[in-house]
Amino acid sequence: MPIAAFSATAQVPDPARQANWIDWTPFTYPFNLTGQPAASVPAGVTASGLPVGLQIVGRRHADRIVLAASAAWEAAAPWHARRPGLG
Repeated sequence: MPIAAFSATAQVPDPARQANWIDWTPFTYPFNLTGQPAASVPAGVTASGLPVGLQIVGRRHADRIVLAASAAWEAAAPWHARRPGLG
């Protein structure tokens, strides 16, 4: 998602600016519709400690390349090994 996490009870992150899910998911659904492989890998945290991901997308049927790029990113930037505090 191109935004940080929002309340699980909300339908949209900012009702004043977004009417429905398509307004805040512009980089997700196109790849589902076209059948392109995509992965989200940990890439850091926001100032408030919420997780941020990096979306890696490949051409159709290039799943192996997407997985290899994901593994390379995680090896170079091991965010997956970090755990946030619980309170």
